[in-house]
Amino acid sequence: MDILSSYLYARPSFIEGVARIVDFGNTLQVYNTSLSPGQADYLALLSDWVVVGNDLQNAMAEFKEVESQINDTLIAQARKALAEAQV
Repeated sequence: MDILSSYLYARPSFIEGVARIVDFGNTLQVYNTSLSPGQADYLALLSDWVVVGNDLQNAMAEFKEVESQINDTLIAQARKALAEAQV
């Protein structure tokens, strides 16, 4: 999970997790804060788009790698077919 996809939530530590077992009043529930609701929306939307951009970049890199492997295979098959045709 990307750190940006959980921007609004504070990540608890192990000690906080153990303390939540006896936290019957839900006093340990903490969220990240912003100066205004508009700033919170802006930062959350920005982080969402950064995550989408990263996902697209990863998908395009993976596509290029697969495309390169396919092209290498096709070139090798074409060379083999040419070699067999010349014999």
